[in-house]
Amino acid sequence: MHFVYILYSVKLNRFYTGYTSNFDNRMEFHRNAESHKFTANAEDWELYLKIECENKSQALSIEKHIKNMKSKTYIENLIKYPEIIDKLLIKYKSDC
Repeated sequence: MHFVYILYSVKLNRFYTGYTSNFDNRMEFHRNAESHKFTANAEDWELYLKIECENKSQALSIEKHIKNMKSKTYIENLIKYPEIIDKLLIKYKSDC
């Protein structure tokens, strides 16, 4: 299983986007304040969105796409308009 995940911190009012093939281990990594440079700045990271992908290539492409958007509004719209996620999964299916 491969996932793109987005975490949200109320304290920082920021999102963090990442990729993993082991979601539970990755969340523990982020919750350990000393493990990760970016997420160490807050202890309140919560899962905002998790996208299941077919393979690593697709997941990395979607992660890169979301990061390149550099937009909090875009990330919020992923929840508001789930069809965006469907379109991303189709668009990056050819990367498989």
